[in-house]
Amino acid sequence: MLFNSYEFIFVFLPVTLAGFFLLGRVGRSRGRRGRGGRLAVGWLVLASLVYYGRWEPKYLILIGLSIALNYALGNVLASRSLEANRPRVRTWLLALGVTLNLGALGFFKYADFAIGTLNALTDAGLGTLGIVLPLAISFFTFQQIAYLVDAYRRKAEEHDFVDYCLFVTFFPQLIAGPIVHHQEMLPQFADGQTFRPRSSHISVGVSMFAFGLFKKVMIADQLAPFATGVFGGSEVAVAEGLPGPGIAAAWIGALAYTLQLYFDFSGYSDMALGLARMFGVRLPLNFDSPYKARNIVEFWRRWHMTLSRFLRDYLYIPLGGNRKGKSRRYANLMVTMLLGGLWHGAAWTFVAWGGLHGLYLCINHAWRRVRFGKNEAGTAGLAERTLGWAITLLGVIVGWVFFRAESFESAWSVLRGMSGLTPDAETWVPWRVGDPTRAWIVIGIAGAIALWAPNTAELFSREKPSVDWDGRDEPKGIAWRAGGVRGIIWSVVIAAMLVTSILHLMDVSEFLYWQF
Repeated sequence: MLFNSYEFIFVFLPVTLAGFFLLGRVGRSRGRRGRGGRLAVGWLVLASLVYYGRWEPKYLILIGLSIALNYALGNVLASRSLEANRPRVRTWLLALGVTLNLGALGFFKYADFAIGTLNALTDAGLGTLGIVLPLAISFFTFQQIAYLVDAYRRKAEEHDFVDYCLFVTFFPQLIAGPIVHHQEMLPQFADGQTFRPRSSHISVGVSMFAFGLFKKVMIADQLAPFATGVFGGSEVAVAEGLPGPGIAAAWIGALAYTLQLYFDFSGYSDMALGLARMFGVRLPLNFDSPYKARNIVEFWRRWHMTLSRFLRDYLYIPLGGNRKGKSRRYANLMVTMLLGGLWHGAAWTFVAWGGLHGLYLCINHAWRRVRFGKNEAGTAGLAERTLGWAITLLGVIVGWVFFRAESFESAWSVLRGMSGLTPDAETWVPWRVGDPTRAWIVIGIAGAIALWAPNTAELFSREKPSVDWDGRDEPKGIAWRAGGVRGIIWSVVIAAMLVTSILHLMDVSEFLYWQF
């Protein structure tokens, strides 16, 4: 069931909202939640499982076992009953939990990849298992590993089982994130105020959902044919020994995918924030205008922010971070980004993408150390910031070519075209792109929005759009509840965006990050 489908918008969401608020009124209390709150949480868990099982019911067993196992291990690790003089037992329990989580992820996501790689290296001729990747396994695995590690560090408490189930399965963020942290979510489920229906939460939630749906349907999906045409065409060219895309087509494909991925995933994240807000819950922010970043470190603080946080806190820092010298720091960066690339998909092109970003980060840290000395947070001038932005965006675009391509041959075909090394056959652009003029217009509009327009969180800054919102840009944002002409205009704009998007749902397309 997709967020951008009639089934979800007109059936699942209204029924789930109605049941949540009706049950939340039972025995309502002002402080901690009462019986109605527990019933409402149980209702959301049930609805989330229905949402997940709508795709493939058999994988409900997988997510159910994962929840039960991690909840039990987490409670044991968090419990004070495990004596302090037996640290090895706790260490072994943590190792067991992490191994089981990664083992399940590895089997479902990487078993066929490993068999294919072995066949390519040894000509073993082993048959693949034909495993269908369970939706959301990458996301709920990382969430629960973080919970186990924090329980081991005594940073997580024992929680109610139903609350924990909702933490893992909460449908707005279940399928493609953001990767939520237990300290952000579980206290909200225990707060009685969460279950009090508020018009402000509904209006903000619907509005953010409208922005995200518009991004997905009216921007990302309009860019998709240009990216698919070029990258699909490059695969055909490689297979048939034909010249790949020339400079015009290659740049159309690379830029179209760069913007499609951003608006597709940030659109999903906006919809997730909006849907959660309708239920009185705030999710963490996942995007903060990443293509405005002036260096690659800043880019990773703005792009898929919850994944960056997880990789930093549970991989990079435990590896030693920057505490063990420059060489170790660069090695830790490379390991973190290589594994981050592999997390995105079972293909060597994803590993190459991760390695490329690891190299970017190493170069950026080395440059800042040379430029500013030990104080790497020095301030650059306008010209240097502008040049840094251009170099960063170019590096990101090159990386996305590997991320999108089905093979290294296809990636090199597109990159050769982008560099002007492939003659631009006159028939290639219209054959694979359709109308090049329309392609450039759509890319230009989408690029202008990504680079210069305020993002959704900034527009809703008055309403604290996320659980981790830091209050910046507080005077800005939409003020439709303030009344007056401005409020009316914003209400009309949001309604128009929602109606326009819904009218264009005839060809429902999946979100790109569902495959990761």
